[in-house]
Amino acid sequence: MDCSELIKLFLKKRIMKSNFVFAFLLMIVLLISSCGDSKKSNRNTATTGMVIIACCETLRPVLESEVEVFSATYDQADIIMKYVPESEAFDLLFKDSVSAIFATKKLTAKEIAMFNKKSLFPEQAKLAVDAIALIINHSNIDSFLTVNQVRGILRGQITNWKQINPKSKGGDIQVVFDNQKSSIVSYFVDSICGGQVDSKVMSAMTHNTDVIDYVSKNKNTLGFIGVSWISNRMDSLHLSFNRKVRTVAVSESEVADADNSFKPFQAYLVDGLYPFARDVYYIGVEPYHGLATGFSNFMASDNGQRIILKSGILPAIAPTRLVHVRSDF
Repeated sequence: MDCSELIKLFLKKRIMKSNFVFAFLLMIVLLISSCGDSKKSNRNTATTGMVIIACCETLRPVLESEVEVFSATYDQADIIMKYVPESEAFDLLFKDSVSAIFATKKLTAKEIAMFNKKSLFPEQAKLAVDAIALIINHSNIDSFLTVNQVRGILRGQITNWKQINPKSKGGDIQVVFDNQKSSIVSYFVDSICGGQVDSKVMSAMTHNTDVIDYVSKNKNTLGFIGVSWISNRMDSLHLSFNRKVRTVAVSESEVADADNSFKPFQAYLVDGLYPFARDVYYIGVEPYHGLATGFSNFMASDNGQRIILKSGILPAIAPTRLVHVRSDF
């Protein structure tokens, strides 16, 4: 029986005694209130309720697309993404402020044991492979870099573009990251430079979009950014990037050239040819399979992986296309 039928039932009884009037009116108010907007369910299941998930802003473009499609499919689900530096996302998880995060590294054995002591058993699932793109100003002709040169720049050993290319018209190199606490900074400091960097040569903005804008206006800048932020959504083959900046091709050889250098295209992530890539994980500590788990399962599904594919990064499960472009047409 719905709310309107219940109200009619009460009205038909015609309760006229004064000592029942207040109770009768209160009952009507409660019934009318329960007939209001019930689009969002208070019950937290795999497809209903509300959940807050923390994530590094580097992954924001793909996660916004995932949330949009998931919410349209399950209209009783309310997923709130909290975009913070990755170190803060882990802090929120450890403090039980959120029950799930998306991150570019897994929990350590020590961290898992810490949750186990609280009778929480983390679920970790690889969902994608993200690439870090190196971007330069359009006036910069130095579109090839080696991994060793990038390492030398961050350590302060290479300070001028002429050290990269004697014919370069550039001056002193300025390095710009998205955020000083971002996962991109951690990746290059720890994984590429072994903790040995010169902090004086590194500066940080606030958002990924700030890096794009800054590089587009400053010719000597080398920017570091998540590839999904510069992927051309109009290019279904993902063979081009944001036109405001140029994307650097990177080589693991001693000398970079057109044959051994690769840009962060999905096909080169599949083959492992682009060197600056890292896995993306869902990490959840829900005591039961709730909305966060349901959302991560959706991202791992065929539809969720196709959304990742369209974002410009590499899905962990679904295949991607390798397109060979012939130059003789």
